Amino acid sequence: MAASEEAEQEAESAPARKRSGDRVLAATGFVLATAAAFFPWYVFFNQESFGIAPMGYSETRDLPEAPGRAIVSVSPLAIPAQPNSSDQPSAFDPIVTATVPDGQDTGAVPPNSVDNGDAQAFPGKPRYRLLHVANGRALIEDTSGMYIVRIGSVLPDNSRLAKLEQRDGNWVIVTSNGEVIQR
Repeated sequence: MAASEEAEQEAESAPARKRSGDRVLAATGFVLATAAAFFPWYVFFNQESFGIAPMGYSETRDLPEAPGRAIVSVSPLAIPAQPNSSDQPSAFDPIVTATVPDGQDTGAVPPNSVDNGDAQAFPGKPRYRLLHVANGRALIEDTSGMYIVRIGSVLPDNSRLAKLEQRDGNWVIVTSNGEVIQR
């Protein structure tokens, strides 16, 4: 009889053990779900702890207090020539110093007269066409789509719309380059 009582007690404790494992799993899931629900609020109310810290910047920079090097390597090109040398000075400076000659005798162009390319014509014919004109606006089309433009708008060939005119019963666009595009 003792063996049968032990078997009955073991049969009753197995489902109880199974239920307690389920309870632990359910409690863990509830705690994780609660933490996941409240964490965004915690971040919202403590933004200074989670934001991107701005980089500190100052006008001065302190160099580390380190002793100077005992050995300094010098390029042979930086060593001046001996004064008793009879060689003529070369027009070529072998030391890279990031300097530019003044350009007096070289025919260099002064920096103020450099063309930045704004007035340069766009290569080829315009690759757009006029579709319709109404109320001081024009509908044009090119390979990338359709655009509504008005006087002063930038056109696909990088010029500006100068005039909208009606010539011989047809509307035309006159660009800032002087080109006339008909419908």
